[in-house]
Amino acid sequence: MIEIVPVQSKKQIGQFIDLPHDLYANDPNYVPELFLGQQDLLSPNKHPFYKHSSAQAFLAYQGGRIVGRVLAVWNTNHNTFNNISEGQFGLFECINDQSIANKLLGAAAEWVKSKGGTRIVGPINLTTNDTCGLLVDGFDRPPMVMMPYNPPYYLELIEHAGYSKKVDLRAYLVKTETANRRSVLLLERLTERLRRSGIVLRQINLKDFANEAKKIKAVYNKAWDKNLGFVPMTDEEFDYTAKELKMIVDPKYCIVAERGEEIVGFALGIPNINEILIHIKRGRLLPFGIFKLLFGLKKIKMIRVLMLGVLEEYRKLGIEACLYGLIIKNAIPSGIEGAECSWMLDDNYMMNHAIEQINAELYKRYRLYEKSI
Repeated sequence: MIEIVPVQSKKQIGQFIDLPHDLYANDPNYVPELFLGQQDLLSPNKHPFYKHSSAQAFLAYQGGRIVGRVLAVWNTNHNTFNNISEGQFGLFECINDQSIANKLLGAAAEWVKSKGGTRIVGPINLTTNDTCGLLVDGFDRPPMVMMPYNPPYYLELIEHAGYSKKVDLRAYLVKTETANRRSVLLLERLTERLRRSGIVLRQINLKDFANEAKKIKAVYNKAWDKNLGFVPMTDEEFDYTAKELKMIVDPKYCIVAERGEEIVGFALGIPNINEILIHIKRGRLLPFGIFKLLFGLKKIKMIRVLMLGVLEEYRKLGIEACLYGLIIKNAIPSGIEGAECSWMLDDNYMMNHAIEQINAELYKRYRLYEKSI
């Protein structure tokens, strides 16, 4: 007998978070999420998302054993901004059993329907600013920081539950040793041309982080306004994310393009801390995991460029190439072996083409699914 139970207690939240550790016990590419971070993601009194929206977690039991989980999401701001009525499902994990998957995803859909939703999209692990997408190609290596991971059989579980492809998301790998240095070689010429237009590139100033973050937020909310699933972050949401990222941001990989006092574009790369987290048992930093994290930061060999945006009126000036070029230039003497650029929409030709021009390899693909309810 399969029983689907809404998560309500602190104990159930812990069981919800810990389920993947057991499901992936024999998978060498699995990277445990930090327990404290997942706990905050599910806590209405800690995460700013819940000030405007809601979510409900579910656990699946069979024979007294937890065999699956899912999070149903109702993002009020997303629906208002895009003038739609859809919910999301995320944090989906399940043993390889279609009947269990059907009941889990069905519970999420029914919860979304009770909120007035007519469609459900996923996997989106709360919002598109968090991890999202189902890995459908590229199972041969661990995920990068803030990217999802799942076994191949999830593809069939979700599709056989009645979901169809909405869009694919791309992840590119740029290896330092094979990267086309054209953007680096042209960097001086391009930056000089931008300088004549009053645009300069510089590293983020961590000593003035609050002010820098405020300016970057303005660019983020404008530059991404036509992207799939986008909704402007509230001030609290942006501050929450910025505070999380500040702990691992390296200014060498966080570059802004500035005209006067206005930031008109930026690129954010962060160290791939998954190289460390993969060794932290069950995502617990305490008592000894924190030391692995702190002492491992200098040994990281990869970075992930997770954001690159330029205000629409400043596009096609070469700013994007300069941002990539400066990150590559800074990475070479730092011992970084490569970078993942992710994620990009499958149909974002301009950005995908720009990345492919520096010999980037499309090495992972993720998918968002949708279903009418």
